[in-house]
Amino acid sequence: MRHIIFILFFLLLIVEPSFSEVYKWTDDKGVVHFSDDITNIPEKYRPKTDKVGLPEDRVETRKEGERTSGKKEDTYKDQLGRGGDFWKKRVEEWKRRLKVAQEKMEESRIKYNELTEKFNDSKSSVERSNLRRERDQIKIEMDQYKNQIEEAKMMLEKKIPEEAEIYKAKPEWIKQ
Repeated sequence: MRHIIFILFFLLLIVEPSFSEVYKWTDDKGVVHFSDDITNIPEKYRPKTDKVGLPEDRVETRKEGERTSGKKEDTYKDQLGRGGDFWKKRVEEWKRRLKVAQEKMEESRIKYNELTEKFNDSKSSVERSNLRRERDQIKIEMDQYKNQIEEAKMMLEKKIPEEAEIYKAKPEWIKQ
């Protein structure tokens, strides 16, 4: 029984599933090339590259000067095959996160100020101690919201635009 398990385990290590995509392009001399890495394709041939695989996985490209069939929908994809919807949703999600964090930060700031006023007006040391603890907890929450705001701004202003440039996504897909 141990031998069978060992053999199965060994076979699992040897067999490598293939999940990569294959790209096909034709150079200026008419020679057809194939690659499984889009970055290995010369830059000038990337717009004319086709994915080879199942028909539903195929990305249609057009040759220079070729007209579309009257459709106005954009079939351009980034290097990983993602279209404008992916990038727009990603930007919208980070905008939503930024807005939520800013709203919570403002609510916390108001609550912090109210607790500070109560603390200053209080005469009881026990009540002041409780108010201080509450205020310290709110301050911790405010710091967390501040970090969330900074992260969202970093994603929207720097990270997503950098990724879009790396993967050759259209700049209008990530406009804020």
